[in-house]
Amino acid sequence: MKSTSLLLPLLFFSSSFASPVVEQVVLSTPETLRTGNTLHLVNEWLDDAKKAILKGKNNLEKWYHDGKQFIKQNELLYELVSHPALEEHQLRVTEPTALCDPSVKQYSGYLDIADDKHLFFWFFESRSSPSTDPLVLWLNGGPGCSSSTGLLFELGPCRIADEGRNTTHNKHSWTESANVIFLDQPVNVGFSYADDGTTVNNSPVAGKDVHAFLELFLSRFPEYSKLPLHISGESYAGTYLPNIASIIFNANKQLDLVPVPGFKKLNLESVLIGNGLTDPYVQMGSVADYACEGPYPVYKDPQGPECSALRTKIPTCQRLIKSCYSSGSRFSCVPALLYCNSQLFGPLMQTGLNPYDVRRKCDRSKDGQLCYAEMDHIDVWMNEPKNKVALGVDPGLKFASCNMEVNQAFAFQGDGMHNSAALLTELVDGGIRLLIYAGNADMMCNFMGNERWLDVLPSSFQSEFVDAKPIPWVTAGTGELAGSVRSAGGKGFTAGNVTFVTVYEAGHMVPFDQPEAALDLFSRWISNTPLSVQ
Repeated sequence: MKSTSLLLPLLFFSSSFASPVVEQVVLSTPETLRTGNTLHLVNEWLDDAKKAILKGKNNLEKWYHDGKQFIKQNELLYELVSHPALEEHQLRVTEPTALCDPSVKQYSGYLDIADDKHLFFWFFESRSSPSTDPLVLWLNGGPGCSSSTGLLFELGPCRIADEGRNTTHNKHSWTESANVIFLDQPVNVGFSYADDGTTVNNSPVAGKDVHAFLELFLSRFPEYSKLPLHISGESYAGTYLPNIASIIFNANKQLDLVPVPGFKKLNLESVLIGNGLTDPYVQMGSVADYACEGPYPVYKDPQGPECSALRTKIPTCQRLIKSCYSSGSRFSCVPALLYCNSQLFGPLMQTGLNPYDVRRKCDRSKDGQLCYAEMDHIDVWMNEPKNKVALGVDPGLKFASCNMEVNQAFAFQGDGMHNSAALLTELVDGGIRLLIYAGNADMMCNFMGNERWLDVLPSSFQSEFVDAKPIPWVTAGTGELAGSVRSAGGKGFTAGNVTFVTVYEAGHMVPFDQPEAALDLFSRWISNTPLSVQ
């Protein structure tokens, strides 16, 4: 059967999916992803100090030095971090130098899960005050896209340049005011990999791995453990993050009841989601309104045949999503995903517009399959052997910004049709602050739908949020009008407990389109200062 590929945050979905599959999905094995002679590449690029330490040691050999455990693996040197309460998890850590932003301390490496799954991370200390600035976790979406997209394309301390041959300093990096971890999850995304080719294919399981990572990271680096923790991301992270935050929140409650020696309560303060997919029922209901009556209408006539056809598809889409919400079964959720994606987004893909920024056309022959040539440039830089060795990555492992097979594994479970917003009520009522922001030029997870699901989110702040009117958001540095903000909680003296921000002249990736405004929004949010003055 002929298939039609449909873009969804941030990847293509095929409209010719087979029937739902079993819980584990086998992807390409690591051997098929490795190229070249690893030993040769490591010897060429490993620094002399590490070569001296590794000389004469066997692969997977472990040893202790100055109270720390080390391991030689893939011809590379790592510090090994473990915890008795996390028997199936360990952390391998290295310290890159002269990469991206040499002015700050960096750590990278892997979370190893049950000896066969490995999640890659890259951490940067704050440029301002590492000892007091908050700790932030950033995830990209997809599902199946590496957080290196956020790092090298949006909010990281450097930006990809020269078609992937170089990077440049990003003066609007979020590391200006925070310590930031970029994590590639689930497995088989970016530099993350699974030895046997299996992958996680649903957000709740992915969330458990992220929680284990944070526990081990803070066990190794306790200096960050007392800092406020904010978890953030965009696109499909709107599904990931509520699951992760819920797991952290409930693990903290369990530790209050039954303390675990050496286990830390994570100091979770807020969740930040940019142009996310969180409540599909509400958000899919907004697709025609955005395409036909939004600030950048896709169709000129809001009463024309294209808009009328879109609107007729929404009731069936929402009926299928409601069935998914009720049952939670992939047998209900996959049909909802297939119908809504094909019937609502299919026609929009035929317009030739960039679905992540409808102000622009998309020429995939020049711009790449995701309409941004920078994605391909990131692949070039990350696949440079000397960069891999510096990051503690097997130089034979091939990097791709987005993994279609992971995307499909989640789709086969209907994961993206679940109501992740339902997990946020307990968190908001428990004191975890929530920021939802959206660029107004994004068609895939448009600002209208994101604002509407906050309107119906049950919480102790709901009535106040519903009554809140949009007020101007003006950046502190330049005094320019950057968007509008609605907020509940804090009585105007804080950034709020439930806050929605519309970002003007920005698409799906706000920090790329509006870097200065995005840093202003982020910095004021994590410092809990008002985003606007009434």
